[in-house]
Amino acid sequence: MPTNSPILIAGAGPTGLVLALMLARRGVPFRLVTDAPGPGEHSRAMVVHARTLEFYRQFGFADEVVAQGIRTDAIHLREVNEHGIGREVTSVGFADVGGDISPYPFILTYPQDLHERFLVGKLEALGVKIEWNTRLTGFEQDADGVRVAIRHADGREETADASYICGCDGGHSEVRHSAGVGFSGGTYDQLFHVADVRLEGEFEPDLRVNLGPRILELVMPVRTTGMSRLIGLVPPELSQLQGLTFDDLRPHIERLVDRRILEVNWFSTYRVHHRIADHFRIGRAFLAGDAGHVHSPAGGQGMNTGIGDAVNLGWKLAQVWAGNAPDVLLDSYESERIGFARQLVATTDRAFRPMVASGIGGEAMRRLVAPFVVGIATRFSFTRHALFRSLSQTQIHYSDSPLSRGCAGDVCGGHRLPWIADADNFGPLRSMDWQVHVFGAASEKLRLLCAGVGLPIHEQRWTTGAQTAGYDRDGAYLIRPDGYVAAAASQSDAPAVFGAFIADTGIRFAAADVRRPDS
Repeated sequence: MPTNSPILIAGAGPTGLVLALMLARRGVPFRLVTDAPGPGEHSRAMVVHARTLEFYRQFGFADEVVAQGIRTDAIHLREVNEHGIGREVTSVGFADVGGDISPYPFILTYPQDLHERFLVGKLEALGVKIEWNTRLTGFEQDADGVRVAIRHADGREETADASYICGCDGGHSEVRHSAGVGFSGGTYDQLFHVADVRLEGEFEPDLRVNLGPRILELVMPVRTTGMSRLIGLVPPELSQLQGLTFDDLRPHIERLVDRRILEVNWFSTYRVHHRIADHFRIGRAFLAGDAGHVHSPAGGQGMNTGIGDAVNLGWKLAQVWAGNAPDVLLDSYESERIGFARQLVATTDRAFRPMVASGIGGEAMRRLVAPFVVGIATRFSFTRHALFRSLSQTQIHYSDSPLSRGCAGDVCGGHRLPWIADADNFGPLRSMDWQVHVFGAASEKLRLLCAGVGLPIHEQRWTTGAQTAGYDRDGAYLIRPDGYVAAAASQSDAPAVFGAFIADTGIRFAAADVRRPDS
């Protein structure tokens, strides 16, 4: 099995499509196969968070995505008592709490079917052809490569070689199954409903969380045509009803949201799973997105986490495939992403389980505890900022990664590069390549090191925003292709710290010798 074979990506949801874009941008050959006949037809995942939009800005198309979606600038929490009388408990405006954290201080609702079609269009513009109606049926691997079995729509069987295989093929992943990887977790007992509807009155772009004695209901915009998405608990007395229809739920929902429902475009019921794969890397096979982790819909984290997986894995695969890093670099994919996935499954479970619980405990949580806690927390700047960082995924860091070292100011290796509102330091990240940022003038020794290994230097001006973001004046930061800090140091220490990082990791940035500065 030759190691220079194309990379095989199984699955063409947002995770697989973004991974394909990462490889295509770097000229890495790959095949993208999926048993789907084309992009999705339903708006399953809808929420696009700030960190994903920051990645899309690196691709150069964040503004297009924002223009096609609906910007949600606030969350409103409303409670309804047993008599059907409701009141707003609190609201949180994202611009107030995220405006100095990200250029995208809002939640974007963008239906998954439109999202997938958009990404497919970007791939087609790069000359990529997706192999629709093509099913991966299994694979074998050895130290030199992967041999995959594929079945085409006409029944034709194919065996092909790949250098690596990436399972972006969802919760029922064939890659995970063929690799024999465990997928531990479970399923919540509660039954949920989802519906796309048209509500009476003016269309509202904000997200509204409605808490009632027996159920909860989320209302969010879904399409620019004026449709809203309803997600909520099915009341216990209806959850066992055979052939449950939306009309069975209508009285409960209308009372909770205090709006009449004029039109129902789509309705379904489902149960929520929480599972995580035992490993994200198995030799030359990788799991990303729902193939590696599924969890409650709390916070709309699922699709965004999968896209984060794809960005993290994509640049590392490209670096190794091109011979610019040793294979051990790929181990950092699992170490960086599986820890976050485990934390996400655990935290969403802790938040989700009591909110959907039946009986007196669940009712008390929805009617009393949650409104009180949220109401108090959103009064303080610190907790509002923490809420935005958590929802937006801008708080994700890799401080324990073998690719992270050093600090300069409050910014350390493994941190997402902090955004500077009054200088917009994210512009150079559009190259999606390694680079060095210096707050001030780079020293001659640092310039010589960077020139020798092909690292561009971007000298940033010192501003109030830079100080607020935690940067060190005259500090130097080695930035990864995904916008995370690999190494940080003072100006005087940077040549030694960066040189040691380069020598220890074996990463090459250009056709140049990689040496320590004192060698």
